[in-house]
Amino acid sequence: MQMIFIEYPKCSTCIKAKKWLEENGVEFTERNIVTQTPTQQELKEWIAISKKDIKKWFNTSGLKYKELNLKEKLPNMSDEEKIQLLASDGMLIKRPLLITDREIYIGFKEEIWKNLAR
Repeated sequence: MQMIFIEYPKCSTCIKAKKWLEENGVEFTERNIVTQTPTQQELKEWIAISKKDIKKWFNTSGLKYKELNLKEKLPNMSDEEKIQLLASDGMLIKRPLLITDREIYIGFKEEIWKNLAR
């Protein structure tokens, strides 16, 4: 499976991550998180593969997260409601995402991504 790099093109962390992938010869397919927001089904699958709490999938520093007061609302929402919310607006999703056949990387941490360049 080809890696999928899900980004917001204006995000500085996404730009840095993309540059790192290119410099390390990692092949990937790009996907804009706003124009091609992950679907509920994709999110369900990816969240399960990642083994991370759904809360980790939210862009907690984003304007939309703050506007919607999600810090207060998320604890009272079901997992299904959280996934629907994430799928409704790509700007709510932490980025970049790197989807591989074995793992899901949420956010860019070079020390973790180093394994990809092997």
